[in-house]
Amino acid sequence: QVQLVESGGGLVQPGGSLRLSCAGSGSISSTHVMGWYRQAPGKQREFVAAWNTAGSTNYDASVKGRFTISRDNAKNMVYLQMNSLKPEDTAVYYCNLNVFSGSWLEYWGRGTQVTVSS
Repeated sequence: QVQLVESGGGLVQPGGSLRLSCAGSGSISSTHVMGWYRQAPGKQREFVAAWNTAGSTNYDASVKGRFTISRDNAKNMVYLQMNSLKPEDTAVYYCNLNVFSGSWLEYWGRGTQVTVSS
């Protein structure tokens, strides 16, 4: 059973920075995609950033240049460094994992709140 646990959310002023962490445990195959989504109040969950086992990364246009996703394979961790935060970045951030084991399986963390406000 795969589990994902996020941490690092909080309240930050506009222009500030936060670093989110996601710890993965369980059976995670060597072929997988690990990333972040977010959901603001009254809105649908949306893609933020992802890292795959080919070593490439992908970002939504709204965060490109401000957010950086990174991965620690040895620890099964994925991080999201968020800089130059804006009020519109306020949301619950969810860690997401897609694992290939004959077919693709998807897992979600419970989320961590990020609030950008003065």
